[in-house]
Amino acid sequence: MSPAARRVRAARAWAGQGAVRRCAARARRALAAALALSCAAAQGAAQEGRFAAGSQAASWGLAGEEKARFEARVTDILCELTGDCPPDCGGGRRQLGLVRTADGALIAAAKNAQPVFSGAVADLAPYCGQVIEVDGLMVGADPRDPTRVFMVQRIRAPGAAEFAPANRFTRAWDEAHPALARLPGPWFRKDPRILSRIARDGWLGLGPAADADFLARWFE
Repeated sequence: MSPAARRVRAARAWAGQGAVRRCAARARRALAAALALSCAAAQGAAQEGRFAAGSQAASWGLAGEEKARFEARVTDILCELTGDCPPDCGGGRRQLGLVRTADGALIAAAKNAQPVFSGAVADLAPYCGQVIEVDGLMVGADPRDPTRVFMVQRIRAPGAAEFAPANRFTRAWDEAHPALARLPGPWFRKDPRILSRIARDGWLGLGPAADADFLARWFE
């Protein structure tokens, strides 16, 4: 092949590669735009309910989620239901709830704002017995279901001008377990309570013998 022909062939190859690169760049931009639209749609997916006025809660795409912002008294749920009321709402060992000021409803505060499989006790415990303002999501498949739970995303303490994020769980866990906090891995892989429960009940919750039988059947 003559030098001129080789130059033409190289130019065509380079042009082809450029077209491929441009096509790939367009595809990346289109994918990014689609993801952005998807995220924007998800952020706006939460329903507007009775207590949604003024809420800035972010959607998590959960079943039946509904924005809710309201004032409520922080309480120990077991205390509220049975009269068994240890000091400080159980000192972090009880599930906490919210007695909504507007209608007296007792609401289980089952989650905080962190995506780390954590509850809201660490965020609410400092306000035991106090009336605070919360902002978050009511979650449940049917808005009429009385067993729906609340995801606390923001808290405004009595007298505070601004809301604070409900994200104390991992900070409180690190403070309670400083040696474990320095080890790699997420908190729930290291938590002594979880590890002791697995040792007692197995990964399936049916006991170590059930775990051994399951592993033998499916993985050996």
